Amino acid sequence: MSIKVIRPGLNTTFQDRGRSNFYHIGIPFSGAMDTRNFLITNKLVGNDLNDAVLEFALQGPKLKINENNINCVVTGNVDFTVKKNSKIYKGDCYKTFSLNTDDEIDIISTNNSMYGYFAISGGFKLEKKWNSYSTHLKSKLGPNNGNKIIEHDNLQLNRNQKPVNKKEINYVNSKIEFIRVIKGTNFDYFSSKSHKSFLDSQYQVTNLTDRMGMRLEGDKLENIKSENIKSEGLIKGAIQVPPDGKPIIMLSDHGTIGGYPKIAVIISADYDKIVQLPPLSKIKFKMIDIKDAEKIFRLYSMETKNILDQI
Repeated sequence: MSIKVIRPGLNTTFQDRGRSNFYHIGIPFSGAMDTRNFLITNKLVGNDLNDAVLEFALQGPKLKINENNINCVVTGNVDFTVKKNSKIYKGDCYKTFSLNTDDEIDIISTNNSMYGYFAISGGFKLEKKWNSYSTHLKSKLGPNNGNKIIEHDNLQLNRNQKPVNKKEINYVNSKIEFIRVIKGTNFDYFSSKSHKSFLDSQYQVTNLTDRMGMRLEGDKLENIKSENIKSEGLIKGAIQVPPDGKPIIMLSDHGTIGGYPKIAVIISADYDKIVQLPPLSKIKFKMIDIKDAEKIFRLYSMETKNILDQI
């Protein structure tokens, strides 16, 4: 049982929820960029919530099926088509569908967003690397020898042992006016003017964005203490400011240590939203305290659970 890759897409990798407890040797969590969409994807096809899925960025893969009755789903804000018996049909996200031998799925592009997901009932036949299916490209760690999916790859499938039930959910990828942050460990390294600029001005996502980080364009932030610090641990969502004064947001494949001051950290509940912003998107930040961030995360977790319970 397999799927042949006709076109790999721009950045298609296997991902699960991530790889924990390896920061001390320089390996970040990695994992699906948009956690909620990842969980919805697995739930729709009846898989374990931490099973591997294909994550793609901007342009997705084109795949040819080599097995009958494969139950699939695509999630995210994604345009895709299905070719069956030489006829092409427009696909619907968040709605499972069946593919058979010689059918094709063409994941054309994400729509005003960055990441989408593809999964099949029963999952892909993979071996965990250091207790995870996630691919970390810099360290060549994960399935497929730690590499992206490439043309002519044959993706092996598990045989689904469970009854296939058609499922769908009416889910809208929400957006918010502000990306909420808490103070970073080096917030006081920056001038009062920079604090005001950071919160009052608008930043733009540049093309220098990938799974490691997101560089922003906008008002330069003035460091009044030291442009470099002793390297210390990083977490995803941390906003570093290098000597040029232009913020960089650490994303899922970020380096585990860094020597640039950190002005703020994006709250966990808003991380799914920030990673989905494509280049040229505008961002405004809003500072909140850690107690409010914890309350918002509890609400985010409850809302995610409620969505999954409906599937």
